[in-house]
Amino acid sequence: TVGVRALVPNKVLLLAGCAACVGGTFQYGYNISVINAPTKYVQDFVNQTWFERYNSVISESGLTLIWSTIVSIFTIGGLIGVTVGGTLSVKMGRKGTLLTNNIFALTGSLMMGFSYTTRSFELLIVGRLLIGINSGIGLCVQPLYLGEIAPTALRGAMGMGTSIFITAGILLGQVVGLREVLGREEYWPILLSTTCIPALLQLVMLPWFPESPRYLFIDRGEEEASKKALRQLHGRAWNQEWEDILKEKDNLEGFCAKKPWELLKDRSLRWQLLTIVLLNSAQQLNGINAIYFYASYLFEESGIPAEKIPYVTIGTGACECITALTCGILIEFLGRRVLIMGGYTLMSIFCVLFTLALTFQTASPVVPYISMVCVFAFILSFGLGPGGVTNILTTELFTQTARPAAYVIAGSVNWLNFFFIGLVFPFVVIGLQQYCFLVFLVICSLMATYIFFIIPETKNKTFMEIQNEFRLSLHQRRDQAPTWANDTLQTSAA
Repeated sequence: TVGVRALVPNKVLLLAGCAACVGGTFQYGYNISVINAPTKYVQDFVNQTWFERYNSVISESGLTLIWSTIVSIFTIGGLIGVTVGGTLSVKMGRKGTLLTNNIFALTGSLMMGFSYTTRSFELLIVGRLLIGINSGIGLCVQPLYLGEIAPTALRGAMGMGTSIFITAGILLGQVVGLREVLGREEYWPILLSTTCIPALLQLVMLPWFPESPRYLFIDRGEEEASKKALRQLHGRAWNQEWEDILKEKDNLEGFCAKKPWELLKDRSLRWQLLTIVLLNSAQQLNGINAIYFYASYLFEESGIPAEKIPYVTIGTGACECITALTCGILIEFLGRRVLIMGGYTLMSIFCVLFTLALTFQTASPVVPYISMVCVFAFILSFGLGPGGVTNILTTELFTQTARPAAYVIAGSVNWLNFFFIGLVFPFVVIGLQQYCFLVFLVICSLMATYIFFIIPETKNKTFMEIQNEFRLSLHQRRDQAPTWANDTLQTSAA
């Protein structure tokens, strides 16, 4: 009974996590998907506005450029947001940064909402940029807050809130974009401005919950405020977590929060840093975006009418959301390592099956349906491991002084790869066609191998225990490595 209770979050802790997520990573998922539904209507608006201004029809290349700018400026904003998010989280606190971050979401939604009445597509570009900044800060700071307010036994489950709310945002964006809701031409400005609703919800909810206890004590030295926050979040079981915070504080005595460039120079954290760089790169380059790219095509090939495809696409969003919830339930039982390694292994298998199905899709009427099964299976595998565990490991592999800088680096890598895959992937498809999934097969297989040999299990371990185990495992590898590799490992683990 005690073990079961340890895995059930305090009501205040659970609500605090929801309040952080609703205006945090939910915005990222929602704004990725909500822009897809009004594509044609926004392009018509740009065309009309151009004609009203210059009394001429905009060229096809000009229209494509403006539309691609509206879509892709989101990633530029995200990169800006993640680079300032770590600094803000140290200066203003995790909770304070999340609350302040809503200024970007509210301003951006107003600009996009009034773009039609002011006949200014430039407001759409600026609005998407601000929403991107909001999403970048949220992706950086929200996992920090969740990881620091959660007790050790629940850190994985709480950390899965990041993935759960991203997938919930994607799913809700798909639903709201349906014609029966706000997917009609006359509603597209309202559709794009709905991003203000999660921001307002967070502004109402989050002030009722405390700041991160670790931040209050380790960064600001406010012992009583930290204890009060722990009592509020953990109830009667707050003493054990307080002991862990004290140990971490003692080990970090005299150390200040690191800047990203300082973290890059720290040889003692080089393997942890390499790990989060590889994990966050693979999260974008593992083929999940390619699967979504092929989904509509496969649905068409399977005989699904074009007007019904948006409803089937919602199934992919629901599929990822369900797996994120499942991962949240399993993560404290199976551990991080099993889930993320298993996810990448399954994705490797389905890359092979998907390539075969696409190659022989004309061989039988059944093959397109096999391809559809592979789509859903690949999404399930991603959501069960890489989609949720990556952010949790970024939290757990670093201690308090290094964690904000680690999130800046991890987030920057993630957004840069997001931008890269959007830019390069169409050319990869043209060049390799269905064989592009063999590239993703290599990436997924290499990541599964790296996780097996390098990353220790972090379940039910304090941040200091994880740090020490990581160093110990590296020393063991150094002792077992061939002579030519010892110098490199010694330098990295020094």
